[in-house]
Amino acid sequence: MHRYRSHNCGALRKSDVGNETRLSGWVHRVRDHGGLLFIDLRDHYGITQCVIDPDSPVFNLAETVRSEWVLCIEGAVRERADDAVNKNLPTGEIEIFLEKLEVLAECPELPLPVFGEQDYPEDIRLKYRFLDLRRERIHNNILKRGRIMSSIRQRMVEEGFFEFQTPILTASSPEGARDFLVPSRMHPGKFYALPQAPQQFKQLTMIAGFDRYFQIAPCFRDEDARADRSPGEFYQLDIEMSFVEQEDVFQAVEPVLRGLFEEFGDGQPVTQKFPRIPYAEAIQKYGNDKPDLRNPIIMEDATDHFRGSGFKIFAGQIENDDKVRVWAIPAKTGGSRAFCDRMNSWAQGEGQPGLGYIFFRDGEGAGPIAKNIGEERTSAIRSQLGLEDGDAVFFVCGDPKKFASFAGDARTRAGETLDLVAKDRFDFCWIVDFPMFEWDEQEEKVDFSHNPFSMPQGGLDALENQDPLTINAWQYDIVCNGIELSSGAIRNHRPEIMKKAFEIAGYEESVLEEKFGGMLRALTYGAPPHGGIAPGIDRIVMLLCGEENLREVVMFPMNQQAEDSLMGAPSEVSARQLRDLHIRLNLPKTPAS
Repeated sequence: MHRYRSHNCGALRKSDVGNETRLSGWVHRVRDHGGLLFIDLRDHYGITQCVIDPDSPVFNLAETVRSEWVLCIEGAVRERADDAVNKNLPTGEIEIFLEKLEVLAECPELPLPVFGEQDYPEDIRLKYRFLDLRRERIHNNILKRGRIMSSIRQRMVEEGFFEFQTPILTASSPEGARDFLVPSRMHPGKFYALPQAPQQFKQLTMIAGFDRYFQIAPCFRDEDARADRSPGEFYQLDIEMSFVEQEDVFQAVEPVLRGLFEEFGDGQPVTQKFPRIPYAEAIQKYGNDKPDLRNPIIMEDATDHFRGSGFKIFAGQIENDDKVRVWAIPAKTGGSRAFCDRMNSWAQGEGQPGLGYIFFRDGEGAGPIAKNIGEERTSAIRSQLGLEDGDAVFFVCGDPKKFASFAGDARTRAGETLDLVAKDRFDFCWIVDFPMFEWDEQEEKVDFSHNPFSMPQGGLDALENQDPLTINAWQYDIVCNGIELSSGAIRNHRPEIMKKAFEIAGYEESVLEEKFGGMLRALTYGAPPHGGIAPGIDRIVMLLCGEENLREVVMFPMNQQAEDSLMGAPSEVSARQLRDLHIRLNLPKTPAS
């Protein structure tokens, strides 16, 4: 028999009754039932119940055992009594009658319990992450993550993709988030950067003549933490394809994601044909480019109903500014003054002057707006939006560029509060036709709105002859349940188009040569049309585990301040290390105490 185990703690079944076994694992629970001791022994694979009676030679030792001690036990497998069967455990029909017990490691009082799923502060959980990871829910999340990544690799290979590895130490990029910089000892005063994404390398892979690339790639960005974004590092399914158009990318990626969510989504329905929603349409209907399609609320333009109406607050704005629009946010079942007043108070709490509304009862509209615009206009709004008695509609007025985000938040608030959002399903969509450029108010210039390496729709002709702010790019996002999983694009593979696009964005050619010289040179030596995408692994796993924070699906995450409290990173380094790197610290002065 093996020194530590003949079986794991999830392996034994009723068919093993009568056999001798040896198990090793952690003490999950100790229970004293009138002289009989029960120890639930846990390992990576499961839990097995062990029984020790007072006549056992190891009973006295067993009485000293505490939670999370590491034991090696030996004994006979026996069948549980019918009333003692635990149907929630695969091993629930058997138990081990203990004959031998060895303590392999003791454990002091725990800073957080492993048994149960009590909520504990983040600082405790991350400092003792090795204990946190023993807890059933998060342990299962990490195991599920591993299975998901294995499935992704298999699916990508079946789709004809090859896995390649790209460099971790690379050059700093002026685009995107802040880089993590790595000083070079051999080149004083110069720095490597950890890649924010393998963007340029995967394009260079296509230019090098490879056809279908993928990589589960680590990415590094010096960003603030959010629930759906880890500070420091994350993983993405990086994909690139040669000789493709946008639809080819969609056809390659959809089966992978659809199959993945069907495999690991616990039977929840998954969108079969991902709808394509233009960016401008997404903003108008949902208030953002990450719509949660489980929410049935669709906003509509109601400007004409208020033009020249008696509701002067809106009518006056419409008359004085062509940019002003009124958006209607229908709210089925929200037709009570109490709910409407709560939504109005919420809007004021968001820094808005309020949220106008009409609610419908007894065949007519009610509220101040209905009184001011009259029965005919109120009836027209009701008809346009398909509303009935017991429903309501909210209104936002102004320049959509300034209020769209708030309107989207109001849509979300109404949908969630009224319990209109469908649960237990995965609703996917593509957001397409992103603007190539946007107006930078602070710099007062045109700049890239998304990925600068994207191909503009219309190519060089559009760049030379169109208003830049009217040009769309072959850029796309994939969204699931209101969470952006990925951005992608058909790439700009023509150097003259790349130069013109950067010129419009205010970059001199010398800057282009300095920062993207390698890419520019590669494009001049016969680059194929190519495109790709990079779905976020952490966000995919978060959705499939039913979690709302990436911390619950990442093995060793940083805290909100981008600190690793378990390993003590970031940390100070010695003066000798700094000398080797030719670095002298210039720390900010701390306020006088």
